[in-house]
Amino acid sequence: MSFWFAFITGVGLSMDAVAASVSSSTAARQVGWSQAVKTALFFGLFQALMPAVGYACGIAFRGWFESFDHWVAFVLLSFIGVKMIYESRRSDDDKKPGDPFSTPRLLLLSVATSLDALAVGVSFSLLGMSLLMTIVIIGLVTFSLCLPAVWLGKSLGVVMAKRAELLGGLVLIGIGSKILIEHLTA
Repeated sequence: MSFWFAFITGVGLSMDAVAASVSSSTAARQVGWSQAVKTALFFGLFQALMPAVGYACGIAFRGWFESFDHWVAFVLLSFIGVKMIYESRRSDDDKKPGDPFSTPRLLLLSVATSLDALAVGVSFSLLGMSLLMTIVIIGLVTFSLCLPAVWLGKSLGVVMAKRAELLGGLVLIGIGSKILIEHLTA
């Protein structure tokens, strides 16, 4: 497999993670380097590891997970999105500030946005493709794109302070819906 094929695959797979990075940071009151790097590491790591998991599953289960992975992504992203919308509707007095960069939340988002990468890994196993170089490139590309996406979301959050959490929730539901529609219409 060529470097460019792996690079293009990485860019394509990382788009959901980039959008989730932007939406997470729009809801943040404060964003520092540690949150940006943590977010990029979570997404990069999961985008790199899921094709390897998919590759192993593809060898073992041949297509079983592909039949419902889009539903899992849709439910996870919609759950987080609805929670963000609910939080945006509460008055400031009722709100306990949530941490959009908490480990449980980043873990859930990373899994949800990397299910397509799992499916790609399954297809790699069916085609008998080499995996190591590809997963390293996918992970590095995702990390490299998510890091500035966090800062972009921070800028958007400052501009749209009251609507940031609502927008972030709508974006996550949109990502989940996109994944679901793409799989159902394919």
